[in-house]
Amino acid sequence: VVRPRLSDAEFFFLQDQKQPLTSRKEKLANMVFQAQLGTLWNKSERIAKLAVALAPITGANPQHAEKAALLAKCDLTSELVGEFPELQGIAGTYYARLEGENDEVAEALGEQYLPKFAGDVLPQTKTGTTIALADRLDTLTGIFGIGQAPTGSKDPFALRRSAIGILRLVTENELDVSIEKLIKLALAAYGDVLKDHDKTLADAVAFLEGRYRAKYEDQGVAVDVIQAVQALSPKSPLDFDKRVNAVNHFRALPEAAALAAANKRVANILAKETAPEGSVIEANLVEDAEKALFAELAKITPVVEPLLAAKDYTTALSQLAALRAPIDAFFDSVMVMADDAELKANRLRLLAQLRDLFTRVADISVLQH
Repeated sequence: VVRPRLSDAEFFFLQDQKQPLTSRKEKLANMVFQAQLGTLWNKSERIAKLAVALAPITGANPQHAEKAALLAKCDLTSELVGEFPELQGIAGTYYARLEGENDEVAEALGEQYLPKFAGDVLPQTKTGTTIALADRLDTLTGIFGIGQAPTGSKDPFALRRSAIGILRLVTENELDVSIEKLIKLALAAYGDVLKDHDKTLADAVAFLEGRYRAKYEDQGVAVDVIQAVQALSPKSPLDFDKRVNAVNHFRALPEAAALAAANKRVANILAKETAPEGSVIEANLVEDAEKALFAELAKITPVVEPLLAAKDYTTALSQLAALRAPIDAFFDSVMVMADDAELKANRLRLLAQLRDLFTRVADISVLQH
């Protein structure tokens, strides 16, 4: 059984080499990608444009990215892939090498399909990363642009899997870019093929952000950790990832439960009573416990600020864990809703300052313990 299959493969492999990859674009121009979005050649041209725009973000060489994008789908017209569809990309890599293409471009032809499934490896080259990202962004944006978003169990273009691939390509390569910027670049490559750019942008961004939960649950992250970060709607997948890791680490600290409860209490108080504008007036602090909390906040804020600026959320939250004792003491002995309006206003400001510090990372009042 195996021998005839192998001799077929050898025959197709040799036949295919009579026609260089670049000459296959005519055939791609006759293969429909999606009726409203054009042919596979149209798609290749869009991916090439998008790949050049993504190159500064991924650190790829724009010429290599453009070349790889234009060759990426060519092996789909080969006899070998026609007979053995699972060789798509792999065949392209071999043919490109035989034609003397550089390694970066040749490797990218196979890497464009990575990751193929949850937990699969990612492309190793920057060009491969760029093409993998461009291909998925093009499909996702196009399908949303013609109003065919996945519904229920229907997802013919595997956009859910594709979206998680996009999130992984961005976070694991530490690309500092917002989801909105990526979709805008994809829309620019489509031009006027898609009519309503604003709606497409909003829908595609919401869809990608909606995949965070599936991505992190697969990694064993608790739902409340994901929700604590989602409450802040971070714009970039890399930033989201750093926050999730920080909250996950924080959740295991002995102070976490008490601090989550305290944050919940603070959030409830501030939901009913808005803190007045302005800073805490030190002279209006009368109780020892509120003076102690104010002093601790004054000490910890300059330590935490640079950590937050550097997006070192894990260290920032670990530092904030030191506030547990003064916060508990404050709630044990200070009446926030004092009859005296000045005292009450001052205490609300103190709580708002405290809450602001924590919510710079995530809303830890969401954590369940």
